[in-house]
Amino acid sequence: MLAEERFPGTAIECRVRYHQPDTTVRFALDEPLRQQVREAVARARHLRALPERPPVTAQERKCGRCSLAPVCLPEEERVPAAGEARPRLFPEDDVRQVLHVTVPGTRVGRDAEQLVVAPPEGAEEVRVPVRTVSALIVHGGVQVSSQAMALCVHHAIGVHWFTAGGRYLGGLGGGGGNVQRRLRQFEALRRPEVGLGLARRLVAAKLEGQLRFLLRASRGEPEDRSGVATAVRDLRALLPKCPVAESVDSLRGLEGAGAARYFGALPALLGEEVDSRLRFDGRNRRPPKDRFNAVLGFLYGRVHREVEAAIIAVGLDPAFGFYHQPRSSAGPLALDVMEQFRVPLVDMPLVASINRRVWDAEEDFEVTAEHVWLSKAGRAKAIELYERRKRETWKHNVLGYSLSYARLVELEVRLLEKEWTGSPGLFATFRLR
Repeated sequence: MLAEERFPGTAIECRVRYHQPDTTVRFALDEPLRQQVREAVARARHLRALPERPPVTAQERKCGRCSLAPVCLPEEERVPAAGEARPRLFPEDDVRQVLHVTVPGTRVGRDAEQLVVAPPEGAEEVRVPVRTVSALIVHGGVQVSSQAMALCVHHAIGVHWFTAGGRYLGGLGGGGGNVQRRLRQFEALRRPEVGLGLARRLVAAKLEGQLRFLLRASRGEPEDRSGVATAVRDLRALLPKCPVAESVDSLRGLEGAGAARYFGALPALLGEEVDSRLRFDGRNRRPPKDRFNAVLGFLYGRVHREVEAAIIAVGLDPAFGFYHQPRSSAGPLALDVMEQFRVPLVDMPLVASINRRVWDAEEDFEVTAEHVWLSKAGRAKAIELYERRKRETWKHNVLGYSLSYARLVELEVRLLEKEWTGSPGLFATFRLR
């Protein structure tokens, strides 16, 4: 039809080439086909003008080879019945790696399609192909050239900055969606009933995660083990109150009560042979006062970065949430979503590593009268612990397929977006076993 417009009067032959069977089909351009084209163009223009996302197609076979399946999550929307096989459309893991730069004075530059990490004092530089990197994370006094940042942005790679003590400063998004996604987010989350419903499920998920971790870690132990049984009882009593909480403030009270019970029982999960300097005696931060809290805060910062990067990549606004209040530079939505991941991504691997005697109380920490920070060796151990945990796979209890924790973070953000795009009910449903 375009050729007819450009070359009027020229005879037109239509062909469709099927490469796999090596077949070419020829046909006439008749009026019914012309009308199909006009209708398809009109439909595309109509959809482009709509602020709402089109529904998932009922024709499942069309989703199998669609490049947008990991975005619209059609099979997650059609939650399979027990034992029913479904095609796997959401990737299990991201094969790319996160590049951490921790040595002060290091410079990150660019050479063609490579990131060049040049340590200070003449140490040998490291060259990393940009296609193998999912995020660039710099700690403390590290310089990143504008050319390196431009390369990362071009390849949708996030660049994130942390202080030497582990506090997350912010990041440069490596992706982003169109404005319609954010408009839908603003319109949904400004409705109190939507925010309260999401907050109820979020707090319930967090409390149940804490409860299940305490049950798992104390399995086979005496029932009266240093208050664990009391914490378990109290957390179980708090859970039924979440779905009927009348306000976000009430939920914050339930969350705070649960945190007091959970952190009160956490010391009992550490073995008796653990160095007393590594033991936990209550939550403290900004700055941390002991070694356990130094690692805990450092790792929570990694989770915050992970969640905020996923929010930006999906195309939502991390500054517009439904539970936390905007009190600092940290985006409330990132603080909201990360509540689900504190236990599985940080608490569980940290307690296990301390019980395995991974940490050296002298070499891995810098201790002053005012605070305790991780040393260079300690930061390396913490990063390795976190990145290894992210790569571990886990089977989703509702969706029924396995994926890494790193992919689970992005999946949760996409399921959150579905709460206001016509398919609610899947956000904050995953649970530890």
